[in-house]
Formats: sequence, C-alpha cells, structure tokens
Amino acid sequence: MVAVEPAHLVGTGGAIGALCRHYLAGAVQRETFPLGTLTVNTIGSFVLGLLTFAGVTGDAALLIGVGACGSFTTFSSFSVETVRLWEDGYVALAVLNAVGNLACALAGIGLAWGVMQVV
Repeated sequence: MVAVEPAHLVGTGGAIGALCRHYLAGAVQRETFPLGTLTVNTIGSFVLGLLTFAGVTGDAALLIGVGACGSFTTFSSFSVETVRLWEDGYVALAVLNAVGNLACALAGIGLAWGVMQVV
C-alpha cells in the first residue's frame, strides 16, 4: 500500500470542502443576511462532530475533518459578514448572525453527539 502524505490528504479534502461550500453557500445565500455561511458552519460542525464522536482518526480525520470540514466551514467569512452588517446599520442582524453561528454550530455538534449515542 502506498502511503499518502498528510499534506496531500488535507489539500484534497480542502479542495472538496471549498467547492462544496461555494456551491451550497451560494445556493442559500440571502442579500440581507448571510444564510449561506450560517448553513455551511452548522453542517460542517455537525459532520466534524460525527467524526470526532465516532473516534475517526488518522488519514480519514486529515482528509475529512481537517481538510474538507476545515475548508467547508468559514470563521473568516462569518466575521467579515457580521462586521459588514454592523457597519451597514443592521445591528440586530449582526448580533443575530454572531449568536446564530455560535448557537447553530454548537447545536450541530450536540446533534452529532446525540446521533452517536444511538448508533
């Protein structure tokens, strides 16, 4: 069996995750609220939670967890979008975005934990 370099696993997963984020976030994005970023952060947290609670390690963790989930989710876009909402005078939406991203990401992880308890 040929060993794959960890950087190649992370890079491949990253490419897959970035493409998935681009298409999914673009499909659900709204002009007045960054629903696309909220969606990918929630789904990515759920998937990473599943991997973690399932005990996935090694190459699969690098490919899917670090690479795909790491590039699928986006803290930087969330941060910029929150600041832009605030600067544009949408203070309530900025607060909703900040609280919503944290709450939904934690809910995704909680749901993953619950799923793994019954599996």
